[in-house]
Amino acid sequence: MTGTTIAALVGAAPLAICEHGLPMLAMDLPTGEAVAPIEITALGGEAIQFERGQRFTVHRGVAFVPVRGVLTPNSAMLERYLGWATYHGLAETMAAVTASDEVQATVMLFDTPGGSVVGIQAAVQAVRAAAQIKPVHGLVHPLAASAGYWIASQCGDLSVTPGSWVGSVGTMATSVQPMQPGGSGDQVFIQTSAHAGAKRPDPSTDEGKQLTQVRLDTMEGEFLAAVAEGRGIAVGDVPGRMSRTDNAADGGDVFWGADAISRGLVDAEETLPDFLARIGGLYAPKPRVKTRAATALAAAAQAQASL
Repeated sequence: MTGTTIAALVGAAPLAICEHGLPMLAMDLPTGEAVAPIEITALGGEAIQFERGQRFTVHRGVAFVPVRGVLTPNSAMLERYLGWATYHGLAETMAAVTASDEVQATVMLFDTPGGSVVGIQAAVQAVRAAAQIKPVHGLVHPLAASAGYWIASQCGDLSVTPGSWVGSVGTMATSVQPMQPGGSGDQVFIQTSAHAGAKRPDPSTDEGKQLTQVRLDTMEGEFLAAVAEGRGIAVGDVPGRMSRTDNAADGGDVFWGADAISRGLVDAEETLPDFLARIGGLYAPKPRVKTRAATALAAAAQAQASL
C-alpha cells in the first residue's frame, strides 16, 4: 500500500516546474525522521551545515539561504523533514536577514526544479525588496528551473556552477475529468453554480480549455515580467530568449553554461569554491592594519610593562 504523495499535497494547482522535477511529485510524503543535514564547504574551507528545516545560517556576516526541492507556499512537512523551501518561509527569511545587523549580504543556493505557482509572488517580491537594501547573490547548484528560476532571477547577481541548468520559464496545469464510470461502477458528475464555470474547467471541452489557457497565460505573463525586471531584459525579448527556435512559442527550455550567459539568464559560471572565495573576499572580516600611531602606542606600552 502506497502512502500519500507530494502530488496529492500540491493538488491540481497550476505548476511552474520543469519535467525533471515531475518524478519528485510521485514521492510519498515523509512520515519518519528528518533526513541527514546539508553541508557545504564555505569561506576559508570551513563547513556550513543546514539542519533539515533550517531556513538560513549566518557565516562571517553572510546569510546562506538554501532553496531546495519542490517549492510550495507553506508545506511545513516538506520543509521540516526534507529541507525543501517554501514561499512563505523564504519571504520571512529575506525579511529577517535584511533587518539583521549581523548580515552584510545574502547568498541564495538553488537546487530546485520549481513547484507551485500559488504563493510564489511573496517570495519573488521578498527577494527583490531585499536586494534593494543589501546585496543578494545567487548560485545555481545544480538547478533553478521554472518557479526556482522565477525567484533566482531577482538576485542582484546570479551564477551557475559548471553543468547547472536554468530556465523552464512558463506554467502548466494538470486536471482529471470524469469520462466514464469510476471504479465503483458509478458515474461521477460535477456541476458548478451559474457564474462559476471557471471553478473547475472541463478540459475535454473547448470552453474548458480556453478558461484554463487564459489562467495559465496570465500567470506566465507575471513570470515573464518578473524575469525581465530581475535580469534587466525587455519584457518582449524574454520569450524569444527562452526558445531554441525562431518561434517564441517554443520557449520553456532549460539552458546552461555559455548559452545561459549569452541569453542574459545568468551573469557568470563559477565553481562552488570560486564562488565562495569571491563572496569571502567581498564580506569576510579583514585583518586589522596597524597604523603608525597604534604601533608606537603598542611599543610604549611594552616598554612601560618591562619597567
